[in-house]
Amino acid sequence: MLNRTQKGERLKQGEELLEKNKSLIFVDFTGIGVEDMKSLRRALKTVEAKIKIIKKKLLRIAFEKKKIDFNPEQFDSQLGVVFSEKEISDVAGPVYKFFKGVEKKGFKILGAYNLSEKNFFDAATTLKIGQLPSREVLLGQFVGMLAMPIKMFMNVLEQKSKLVDVK
Repeated sequence: MLNRTQKGERLKQGEELLEKNKSLIFVDFTGIGVEDMKSLRRALKTVEAKIKIIKKKLLRIAFEKKKIDFNPEQFDSQLGVVFSEKEISDVAGPVYKFFKGVEKKGFKILGAYNLSEKNFFDAATTLKIGQLPSREVLLGQFVGMLAMPIKMFMNVLEQKSKLVDVK
């Protein structure tokens, strides 16, 4: 049980995290062991994110102080919050990959909140965002799609030139 000063410190810490970060991902960590939490922290460190366990009531108060219209007490389970200075799409991937590995243990993604745009994404949307390939892979696929008609046209011209050379 935390006393009043400890709660005040945690509240202040939560407010600072809300100021510095751009996106939040809410996770249920019920049944997760220490080793799994350590591996999640390591995975999040690669994308410059961190997970904090903050009481839902303290988080709600921090949201109210920052004039954010969202109530984290809507979640019934234990709540962990992944804070990131990057976009949700950059952080949801590593969280989703970790989620796939420990799915049987009760770890769930509950949703995400974009602090810059002030909108909430439900669990299904956050999972879909996490399943998307990285930005670099998507750009590579896009460039490939743009180059394909030119390649096909060049192939047709090459085949036509072979027919002309044969005659």
